[in-house]
Amino acid sequence: MKNKTKTTSPIMAFMHSKTIRNVIIFCLVALSIGWIGVGVDRFLPDQEEEETLGMAIWLVTPLIVVIILRTFAGEGWKDAGLNFKSNLRWYGLALLLFPLVTTITLTAGKLTGWMDFSGFDVKGYFWVLSGLFLVNIIKNFFEETVWRGYLTARLIHLRLNDLTIYLIAGLVWGLWHAPYYFHFLSEETINSVFPVNRYLFTFIAVMNMLVWTVMFTEIFRITQSIWPVILLHAMEDALINHLVIDGHIQIASQKEIWVSPIIGILPAVLYLFIGLWLRKQRLKIASTHPPSV
Repeated sequence: MKNKTKTTSPIMAFMHSKTIRNVIIFCLVALSIGWIGVGVDRFLPDQEEEETLGMAIWLVTPLIVVIILRTFAGEGWKDAGLNFKSNLRWYGLALLLFPLVTTITLTAGKLTGWMDFSGFDVKGYFWVLSGLFLVNIIKNFFEETVWRGYLTARLIHLRLNDLTIYLIAGLVWGLWHAPYYFHFLSEETINSVFPVNRYLFTFIAVMNMLVWTVMFTEIFRITQSIWPVILLHAMEDALINHLVIDGHIQIASQKEIWVSPIIGILPAVLYLFIGLWLRKQRLKIASTHPPSV
């Protein structure tokens, strides 16, 4: 019997190299466009603080690049995750993950005496939350089309190991936010979350997004769709940012790093644990039903 050796066809090798090229192009644009936006704002100083041209350039350009790469650079849209899947339990779980971890975190804050809930306006909080959630579904359709629907999907296509996918997707996603933290985000907002300098705040925020990436990636891979990740991301934006920034809870000074729902170590550990549990579920599913993404 002749020995069979595994070979890669020239077509597959070409497609592989093309994907690597396009991912590099995307990452370079994503990591630089915010700083270009910062430069634009410095030439146009008389703008609304939170509605600048530079910020618009930062937000929109990654999506434009994805559209170009998928439409005109041979990527196609097959693995973009735009289709709805029937994995309804995962959609439900995506909606519940941030509320679950936030509830545990708030409970820990209460038990340690590190949180003050005296200013919590229950009716006002949930009224605003519902509106923010709907708005963020629209906003995160565009964001998740980029970060999970393109970058993560293309890294999966390259058959990289899970840790490499988490690191590349998480760091590029996190560092794309760096100009936002250094320039676009107001000092007042930073201080309402954690009163430290912008360098430390950016580092902590990027590390948190790196942790969240495990969970976001695994929800995407299990469902093969961006829609549950959109729900997950929209709930995060509406739930925890509103809770802290609008002052519904007060956290004792220097305890934010431990129990803040936005940047705390406790919720970060819980999100990492959930992400690794989701990975285990994906591998279990893949052992009987190999995924197409």
